Amino acid sequence: MAPGLLDLVHLTTWAVCAVIKLPQLVAVLRAGSAWGLSVSSLLLELTGFLVFLRYQIYHGYPLETYLEFPVVIAQDVILLSCIMHFSGKVRRACFYALMYPLKSGRFGLCGLFGSSLHSSCVIIFCVLLL
Repeated sequence: MAPGLLDLVHLTTWAVCAVIKLPQLVAVLRAGSAWGLSVSSLLLELTGFLVFLRYQIYHGYPLETYLEFPVVIAQDVILLSCIMHFSGKVRRACFYALMYPLKSGRFGLCGLFGSSLHSSCVIIFCVLLL
């Protein structure tokens, strides 16, 4: 593929992924309810994205090949936050989200995408399903 065309494809993919969850997020915020959203499917999707992102980072692939995944992950986290907010579980989710990195000694994205990826996913599942 020509370099110019490849750059266009990367940019287009990133732009689409930047807005892919926006209609769902707008609908949830307008309705003031997360009714109809499946926490399990959202967590499964988030786990798959995190595992794939960790794989790409570990093997040193170029950033352009996985740049859209952090954007989609952020949108999933925002949707999960909406679910927690509308179900009244914000304090519990925030407490565990803040305490886990302190307990494990891992801070920021390096801690989440590092060796504790499996543990992070398990804790996210447990906290959000309580």
